[in-house]
Amino acid sequence: MLAELFAVMAPVLIAAGLGYGWARSGQPYPTEFIARLVLNIGTPSLVLSTLSRTEIDRHAFGQLAIACLLVMLAMGLVGILFSRVFRQDWRVLVPAYLFPNSGNMGLPIALYAFGEKGLALAVAFFLVLSVGHFSLGLLLSGTERSPKKLLANPIIISLALALPLVIWDLHLPLWLANTISLLGGMTIPLMLLTLGVSLASIRVHHLGNGMLLGALRILCGAAVGWLVGRALGLPPLAQGVLVMQSSMPVAVFNYLFAVRAGRSPEAVASLVMCSTLLSFALIPLLLAWWLPALR
Repeated sequence: MLAELFAVMAPVLIAAGLGYGWARSGQPYPTEFIARLVLNIGTPSLVLSTLSRTEIDRHAFGQLAIACLLVMLAMGLVGILFSRVFRQDWRVLVPAYLFPNSGNMGLPIALYAFGEKGLALAVAFFLVLSVGHFSLGLLLSGTERSPKKLLANPIIISLALALPLVIWDLHLPLWLANTISLLGGMTIPLMLLTLGVSLASIRVHHLGNGMLLGALRILCGAAVGWLVGRALGLPPLAQGVLVMQSSMPVAVFNYLFAVRAGRSPEAVASLVMCSTLLSFALIPLLLAWWLPALR
């Protein structure tokens, strides 16, 4: 079991560590360019490639999308509750609890832990969360975005293109499938490298609150994911993916939005850094609990 867990987490740790070491060494890293490349080309290609080449239980795919909405709703309520209990600004804590790092960390872990079918289900969660993050998340952070820009988001477009493939079991032409597979292949490595670079640039000030609230974000996310999965009667693979995606640490984009809006970026930075560090210890424990159930 330890070897299996190490095989899942090692690529994530090593790739993020390389990004962290690269940034700390003073080497230039065009974060904004890479982020745009991943969001505008890499991720849409990964979505189309994964959903077109993997046999997916369409019912489970739809259930996971619904489950993501329910998890977001529940975690938003948890964020409101904790903001009152710990006397935190709800505009800081609610987005952090609503939007976990289901892309940079969630997709790689789903791939290495659950395989291609698990990755396809994780993409369903990621797509729904991304729609919320780049609409409601921008609104909560104080960053404006017009509906036209939202609809023009390449991730939304890729979802619109991918849904017919899933619903009617269609297949892309071989030349197109090979092209988007090649482009999508760059996404996960660049996501992890950028995660490491982003962590290297964050300065933590509220360490105590960050560790406590970061741990609660991971543990509550896992509990909510498990409860929602049980309530919907998800099969073991889909429920495992849901629990993992729901328990991811706070997304780095929350910090970027807070910086852009000038809304308590130090507190958000603490939540991102502490929850990410804690996830390297807590996620393997969740995997150790869940992976045997899939055998």
